[in-house]
This record gives sequence, C-alpha cells and structure tokens, in this order.
Amino acid sequence: MIDAARHALIDAYIDAYNHFDIDRMLALVTDDVRFEHHTGDELSVATNGKAELEKLARVGAALFASRHQKLLKMHEEGTVVIATIEFHGEIAEDIPDGPGAGSIIEMQGTSEFGFHNGKINRIIDRG
Repeated sequence: MIDAARHALIDAYIDAYNHFDIDRMLALVTDDVRFEHHTGDELSVATNGKAELEKLARVGAALFASRHQKLLKMHEEGTVVIATIEFHGEIAEDIPDGPGAGSIIEMQGTSEFGFHNGKINRIIDRG
C-alpha cells in the first residue's frame, strides 16, 4: 500500500503537469530536485535543481498543444514509488527533423519518484 501523502504528491504533480501548471509542479518538488528522462537504456535529459527543471518544463510545455499523463498503477520499491504512466500528447508546432504540428504521441513508461521532507526530490522517467 502506497503511503497516502506520497500518493497525493504524485497525483498532484501529474494533475499539475496535465494542466500545464508549472508553478504548481515546482511547488511540489525540493529545491535540489533531480530529474532524468531515459529513452530505452540511454539518459536523454537530466536536470539538477528546481531552476533547471523549470526551464525544461517550460520548453516541454511549449511543444504540446495538449498532453495528458494517466496513472495506471503504482508500487513501492524501498523508499521510492514507481508509477506506470500512459502518455498522450499532440505536438503544437512542427519540430525540425521531428514530428509535425498535430502529430499524436502515445507511449507508456514508468516514473520513479523519490521523496524528502514531504516533497518530491527525484523523478526518473523511463519510456
């Protein structure tokens, strides 16, 4: 059973993400938060600290006309919570050498959440 406070933090973070509410996302993380996104076995992006995460979040939000993460399930592994998440997004503008505006991206992956002093201090996405 997932700790209720941790479950609520993850739910709030995903809700803020889905609503493009970056300020609310940042309010839920520690100042020294570590974020990583892995594509396959490769680390594709990483940030250290709230300021770097904010920059990445604002760039990421601008890429999508709409986006939605759906929490499918969660389980604890030691001190972290692993969430299986389904993602659906629509690209806002043509991306050079990438998908065009209106393209739909759908995928499923996991996000590992770590915690410190009642906030999220680590997010490791794998997809």
